[in-house]
Amino acid sequence: MNVQMIFAQISKIVDPIAVKLDRWFVEGIRFVPNLIIAILILVVFRSLARFGSRFMEKVLGRASQNIALVSLVSAITRIAIVMAGLFFALGVLGLDKTVTSLLAGAGVLALALGFAFQDLTTNFISGAFIAIQRPIKVGDIIETNGYTGKVLSIGLRSVKLDNFAGQHVELPSKDIFQKPIVNFTFSGERRVQVECSIGYKDDLGIVENLALSVINQLPFLNKLKPVELNFTKFTEKSIDFEILFWIDQSKIGPGPAKSVAMKEVKRVFDENGIAFPTPAPPVRLGELPVSGREGFGGIHS
Repeated sequence: MNVQMIFAQISKIVDPIAVKLDRWFVEGIRFVPNLIIAILILVVFRSLARFGSRFMEKVLGRASQNIALVSLVSAITRIAIVMAGLFFALGVLGLDKTVTSLLAGAGVLALALGFAFQDLTTNFISGAFIAIQRPIKVGDIIETNGYTGKVLSIGLRSVKLDNFAGQHVELPSKDIFQKPIVNFTFSGERRVQVECSIGYKDDLGIVENLALSVINQLPFLNKLKPVELNFTKFTEKSIDFEILFWIDQSKIGPGPAKSVAMKEVKRVFDENGIAFPTPAPPVRLGELPVSGREGFGGIHS
């Protein structure tokens, strides 16, 4: 009798466990096909992610020389495809609530990171737009944000310039994207302006002919663009004029071109007796006549 009672007590404990284990086994058998399908979905999407990543690298590699941008877009594509496969796999396994929680968590995380790294995110997005729109390229001579130089590299976070003075300038991508850019290399042409003055005794026609003739003989001149000479202003002791000419940037820069032009104009004017007006020497207070020392009213400029 005691043995039967013991077996009865054991049965009360074991039977529910056995029923539950049996139910788990049956559910596990039913769950196996879904698990296999989920695994196959992950394998397929992983292959798709690899293919999509390589495809984006090839397409963007032809459109942009920015390696950082190509790598970033390729990585984002791969991660997006893998995440889509993961969500599909979880849906097949009946874990829909898990998918919803993951999406909500990802959204909150992305929002928090966006606020925490606002400047960094802005620079990355600006760098991506610069690489896609390509307002500048490596090797271009540009002027922006108060700096002039040659573009050395275009990254997602910053753009590096050589300022022609031995220093490298690194500018944030957002400043390049949001501020005006003067691209001197875009058209391949560059205009140089030389300002000059002559006295009132000189013949303007002769001055114009001499200046134009010597400028037109410069070896680095862009022959497709005409040289211009414009008289601009009458001053107290001179007549001002400017010479405008275009250069071939593959041969010389604007600074050296202007220097050569000034030397040639000075040479041809000296040879033809045309003198540049010289400013009046400064008057010192100690050299003023007696009448000028009596009060400041006698000093006029």
